Amino acid sequence: MQKGNIGVTTENIFPVIKKFLYSDHEIFLRELVSNAVDATQKLKTLASIGEFKGELGDLTVHVSLGKDTITVSDRGIGLTAEEIDKYINQIAFSGANDFLEKYKNDANAIIGHFGLGFYSAFMVAKKVEIITKSYQDGAKAVKWTCDGSPEFTIEDTDKAERGTDIVLYIDDDCKEFLEEARISSLLKKYCSFLPIPVAFGKKKEWKDGKQVETSEDNIINNANPLWTLKPSELKDEDYKKFYRDLYPMSDEPLFWIHLNVDYPFHLTGILYFPKVKSNIELNKNKIQLYCNQVYVTDSVEGIVPDFLTLLHGVLDSPDIPLNVSRSYLQSDSNVKKISTYITKKVSDRLQSIFKNDRKQFEEKWNDLKIFINYGMLTQEDFYDRAKDFALLSDTDDKYYTFEEYKTLIKDSQTDKDGNLIYLYANNKDEQYSYIEAAKNKGYNVLLMGGQLDVAMVSMLEQKFEKVRFTRVDSDVVDNLIVKEDKAKDVLEADKQEVLSVIFKSQLPQIEKTEFNVMAQALGENASPVMITQSEYMRRMKEMANIQAGMSFYGEMPDMFNLVLNADHKLVKEILVDEDKECAAAVAPIQKEMDDVNTRRNELKKKQEGKKDEDIPTAEKDEVNDLDKKWEDLKNRKNGLFADYAAQNKVVRQLIDLALLQNGMLKGEALNNFVKRSIDLIK
Repeated sequence: MQKGNIGVTTENIFPVIKKFLYSDHEIFLRELVSNAVDATQKLKTLASIGEFKGELGDLTVHVSLGKDTITVSDRGIGLTAEEIDKYINQIAFSGANDFLEKYKNDANAIIGHFGLGFYSAFMVAKKVEIITKSYQDGAKAVKWTCDGSPEFTIEDTDKAERGTDIVLYIDDDCKEFLEEARISSLLKKYCSFLPIPVAFGKKKEWKDGKQVETSEDNIINNANPLWTLKPSELKDEDYKKFYRDLYPMSDEPLFWIHLNVDYPFHLTGILYFPKVKSNIELNKNKIQLYCNQVYVTDSVEGIVPDFLTLLHGVLDSPDIPLNVSRSYLQSDSNVKKISTYITKKVSDRLQSIFKNDRKQFEEKWNDLKIFINYGMLTQEDFYDRAKDFALLSDTDDKYYTFEEYKTLIKDSQTDKDGNLIYLYANNKDEQYSYIEAAKNKGYNVLLMGGQLDVAMVSMLEQKFEKVRFTRVDSDVVDNLIVKEDKAKDVLEADKQEVLSVIFKSQLPQIEKTEFNVMAQALGENASPVMITQSEYMRRMKEMANIQAGMSFYGEMPDMFNLVLNADHKLVKEILVDEDKECAAAVAPIQKEMDDVNTRRNELKKKQEGKKDEDIPTAEKDEVNDLDKKWEDLKNRKNGLFADYAAQNKVVRQLIDLALLQNGMLKGEALNNFVKRSIDLIK
């Protein structure tokens, strides 16, 4: 028996491994199984070049559980006593600090070597044994034992076959790793696609109402995953089945891209476009990153452009620079090259589908648009590629490229200043009447109800020359695209004011909502009342929901216009009826207001050009008194209009119809509307 001391002290090496190199104890299983697979592959390589002439036999790596042990066994190249000394005992000749400095930026110098990966075993084990026999002729089996202290023992032992058994005696605070379900889940996570068969126990079957083990190995991995095969060998169903295996509860993917590049870096993989639900963040981090079929991470920021982290699938590259523990990516020129390549490959694939099967592309557009819009918003080079196949869809479910749509509307939707107006709605049902009004004018209306469409509208206004996007409910239809200078208002100012007071007095109080009442000549056949919302303010509030730094707009109340059609019979009748009911009571108040206004104007004219200190105090006081009196009289007059409006069921009915049309009539107000409607029918 040989005793010795490992090249670094226990005060250094094990804290280094636990605290600096590996952030998660469960990584030990990935490292040990990966080492076993590497040893097996090396034997296959030696056999292929004639340096090993024996029988390869069964090369399956086995993981097994004992009462307090985990054993990882392989039939690979094995180790001699000299190799154990080289790769295990002298892992760091100059101490832990020098070791860290040497390897912290070079994972490839560690991964696949018997050394650091092996030492991850001590994160969960109080004692580790290596029982190994080299493939070399005449090699003796040896056993290495260490309890985590600097001391180790190495001795001859009996082992019939070549290969290595790593036996971990699990520490008391890590007993979870002795549970079959825990090990099974870790093997599935880290080892599902290792290139050598990995077995964990035996397959089980139901017999006599319970599960019993069979004699067949339970192989947990697919040694030849889809991304390692040639696309020409695969059918659509193969890709769909692989997707179901990766994401069992997901809908069928829209389509996929098979990546296979050898220069200037090595990269293989399959990326799937999933059917996206409503929340972007919930669908991120579904791409699995592998290094030589060893699972690394599902956080692929840096390798995959941000907008493509919405995709699902796998990427495998030995050229991806990892830190020592394979836990995260490091800055490297290859990462940028890979990211650029993936962007180009995705855009080429989308362009190909659009060009070769536009009908299929249009059918899938509503699912695809979130990827494409996200990419166009966040990555300039992707916008340049995507602008030729990105689509706009209208309320009749027709699809257009940007250029096609511009050609479609340029004759009918250009305003008097030469701006091309893109009309849009975000909900066909809720904005039905506005859409129909626009279509009746010969306009086309886009449907832009996606979660990124608010940002897309702003971006496209910047990209397109002399283009403005306007939502169909932002104004009355005649004002959406102004072809000529507007005619003067048909109502006198006093009539406008009367209508404004009457209708404003009956508007319900809605939290964080304000209304401006106005009258316009819209034609006898147009609606008597409609609600519009300023395009600018609405868009600013919508942007505040998705963009930092705009919370000010989000806190502002919603501003709506209640537009009265001065040409409509019902509005005209209200004016006539109001005059009949209120004229006698309003006349003396109006006369007094006119007198107050005359005297106030006389005083203000007299004071013109004078400094404040030159104006007598009595005159100042009189002006203030007149202002207060005029305001009191105005309130009395408006009170008369409000009292009249409260008795006029048509006023409130018209208001409620407009609110109902915009989904703003709820609760008690809706109930009152129903009762009033019944009374009016009677």
